Amino acid sequence: MRKVANAPVSFGVFELSDAPPPLTADEMVDALSAAGYEGIDMGPIGYLGTGSELVDRLKRAELPLAGGWVDLRYSDARAFADGLAGLEAALEVFTAATGYWEGEVPEHFAPRPTLACSGSPARFARPGGSAPGLTAQEWPAYAQRVQQATDRCRERGLEPAFHHHLGTYVETPQDVERLLELTDVQLCLDTGHLLLAGGDPVTAIRDWAGRVGHVHIKDGDRAILAQALADGVDLRELMGRGGFAPLGKGELDLPGVVRALDEIDYQGWVIIEQDTLPGRRTVEQNIADQAANREMLRECGL
Repeated sequence: MRKVANAPVSFGVFELSDAPPPLTADEMVDALSAAGYEGIDMGPIGYLGTGSELVDRLKRAELPLAGGWVDLRYSDARAFADGLAGLEAALEVFTAATGYWEGEVPEHFAPRPTLACSGSPARFARPGGSAPGLTAQEWPAYAQRVQQATDRCRERGLEPAFHHHLGTYVETPQDVERLLELTDVQLCLDTGHLLLAGGDPVTAIRDWAGRVGHVHIKDGDRAILAQALADGVDLRELMGRGGFAPLGKGELDLPGVVRALDEIDYQGWVIIEQDTLPGRRTVEQNIADQAANREMLRECGL
């Protein structure tokens, strides 16, 4: 069984410290509920609330929590250790969110901590596999810290998934392969980030079938990426320019992705995302995009 969710990043909500969010949490959950979504990603911790406030908001909109982003600096031992308190705080929120179900959480639909790397400055400046990543000597320690975070999530009764991402040390298909070799963490396969990092999402779903534990569906436009690189702008500006296009407007083989998920009998959350920056599109445009994205995926069989 699969359920389809959406995420605050589709509305330009990344960090609460950036600026006031372009829409309130209630406005967002109401828009997603009206569009037919079955769940929601956390977004920045606190945006949807915590504890009983979070559970009450999710229940009102009938949108259980699908997962949420938790980044750590796996490349730096001291920074990683300092960031573990943030991981613990996030796990408290995820655990509280399981109260939505008022009993046993249905299999495959507990919220997934989405582990992610805080980033590589060089790769953030040149996204898409255009800048060097970890050396062979650096990989073991990096992977050991990913495994440590993974194990901590499991100790709290939550199964995490690692999110490969443009601008980070796990960006290209080769990076993903290395991480999977060195850890037992499940993968949050993101079609848009993989596409713009030179991968084939359909092939990846099949090749990594045994490790795909969470799925983010987003489209990508490699022409916008190429122009961004030519102009010397970074990942943030790439998002602002529409590098992650509405579904069907980029180069993603969406029907092929859905067929591949069928082939591997993927069970769990499928989260539509359309990463954008606040202020680049109106709230009304973002709401319309997410309704259209849901319909596009429905037409493909999900």
